[in-house]
Amino acid sequence: MSEVIEKGKLAKQASYQMGRATTEEKNEALEFISEQLLKDQAFILEENEKDIEYGRGTGLSQAILDRIQLNEERIQGIATSIGQVTDLKDPIGDVLEQMEHANGLQIEKKRVPIGVVGMIYEARPNVTIDAASLTLKTGNSVILRGSSSAKHSNIAIVKSIHEALEKSALPKDAVQLIEDTNRETAKELFTLNDYLDVLIPRGSQGLIDTVVQQATVPVIVTGAGNCHVYVDGSAKKEMAEEIVLNAKLQRPSVCNAIESLLVERNWFQENGKDLIAKLQENHVEIYADEEITDQISGLKQATEEDWGTEYLGLTISVKLVDDVEEAVNHINTYGTQHSEAIVTEDEENKEHFLQNVDATTVYHNASTRFTDGFEFGYGAEIGISTQKLHARGPMGLNALTSSKIFVTGTGQIRN
Repeated sequence: MSEVIEKGKLAKQASYQMGRATTEEKNEALEFISEQLLKDQAFILEENEKDIEYGRGTGLSQAILDRIQLNEERIQGIATSIGQVTDLKDPIGDVLEQMEHANGLQIEKKRVPIGVVGMIYEARPNVTIDAASLTLKTGNSVILRGSSSAKHSNIAIVKSIHEALEKSALPKDAVQLIEDTNRETAKELFTLNDYLDVLIPRGSQGLIDTVVQQATVPVIVTGAGNCHVYVDGSAKKEMAEEIVLNAKLQRPSVCNAIESLLVERNWFQENGKDLIAKLQENHVEIYADEEITDQISGLKQATEEDWGTEYLGLTISVKLVDDVEEAVNHINTYGTQHSEAIVTEDEENKEHFLQNVDATTVYHNASTRFTDGFEFGYGAEIGISTQKLHARGPMGLNALTSSKIFVTGTGQIRN
């Protein structure tokens, strides 16, 4: 029996026990996990260093290494995030709809666990904890399949989770990690219909496309982040500069950092050189359209490919546009329906942008870096869904639930 099938069976069996778990039992288990991670911090960091050394040796980019890297501060942040999930309201059992039939039947629709959630993801070991804490809180089991780049870190973290669950009322088998990271185990997970209820890919566009094309299990798409800021003609210079710099620089390796900057042509003539200079001062490599490169030396000429590239690092594409309509059309052509921002003082342009850009989250006069489960009050997030069915945007607890209809009668039969 393969590792994938074996762990699929274990997770499925555990999901039935998870569906009966009380809020108190789930919260206690999460508290144990938070405590165990801090207790095992030294071991986790040792294992994480193995992944970092491996990544350096195989030539991984600094952006990817940053995603893999753990330190005491990040582990403390992970432990804190578990506490935030613990404090959130348990959605299981919430009544979504209720009615009384004419014949007296009492009909209620309630939130219930999905069952077994699969996660396939790249690099970030923090996803291991986010996925585990959110699925446990919602009464689900989870099967985790990380990448080889964070293999040692993920094994160490799941070891801590299992030690914590053994102290709790929840089954240890509710959290499973596929330790074999070859492509065959991924393909097997794509078609694990007998044991898996939904599969969530989190990583590069290549990974997501592969899962969508090959999976027979239902998939929730968490798309890549080719995000934009559009600086409109009425934008305040200082505000525009601060938003652009924050959206690009605050953490460039994540999906809600911007990859493209669109600037209204007249605004650029007055302020563009200063904005470009500030990006360059922060070591941002700039691919710009021909009109900009003709005016400013030291920039690289953008190609068609650059408009659709998620750089995940200190690189940005910059393009001039005539108006908000052109900006919207460009974003809807090249964007990934993730997070898009407009900086403007014009109410009509603001409304046009917010209503017509196709994205999970749209911003007016604010950085795209806020598209995050923590910032939106969801606690940890399992991903940012860029699809339009079931869940969209940062996925918190509610996104990991399904529904069941409960019908109570007094002997009614249908004629």
